Amino acid sequence: MTLGKAELLQAIAGKNRGLLASEADNLAILAAVARLEEFNPTPRPLEAAEKLDGNWRLLYTTSTELLGIGRFPVLTLGQIYQCIRVKTQQVFNIAEVTSLPLLEGLVSVAARFEPVSDRRVDVGFERGIFGLQRLIGYRNPSQFIQDIQSGKRFAAADFRIDPGNRKGWLDITYLDDDLRIGRGNEGSVFVLTRV
Repeated sequence: MTLGKAELLQAIAGKNRGLLASEADNLAILAAVARLEEFNPTPRPLEAAEKLDGNWRLLYTTSTELLGIGRFPVLTLGQIYQCIRVKTQQVFNIAEVTSLPLLEGLVSVAARFEPVSDRRVDVGFERGIFGLQRLIGYRNPSQFIQDIQSGKRFAAADFRIDPGNRKGWLDITYLDDDLRIGRGNEGSVFVLTRV
């Protein structure tokens, strides 16, 4: 592990994906992110399908939209995954949410991406699924994605997203075998580890 990578992982440790990060913590983390991005071992990440493809777990983000899920009084934000399927140009964002016993929830968005440069993809959100894990039959991200790709409809709020309403882009600014950093169109930073 490189020094810069170890420094970043140390800075985000114990920050609960950013929920527990102070302003000073965020500044230190973003500085460590910027230093690591300078030494990106995969300058053309969209040409490295074998590294990019797979299930990724969120370690840290500045996304107020994602972190907002964990700020509801009775909800606890569980694991957050971003699962990339390069072959079909799909991305699945999955947030596990816990509440009262037997009321574990799931917030998921499915999207398509289109490469527009060596490291940027345009993202068009297509489908949202919000519901109880038990009713959805959720066991893990891979099984859930297979169900989505097979066309399954879920006993949940399962709806199409108007393509004109939710578009964005993401730059992949660092990619190695087990760590990925991205910067989104709303200024958010994402640090993820391969599952």
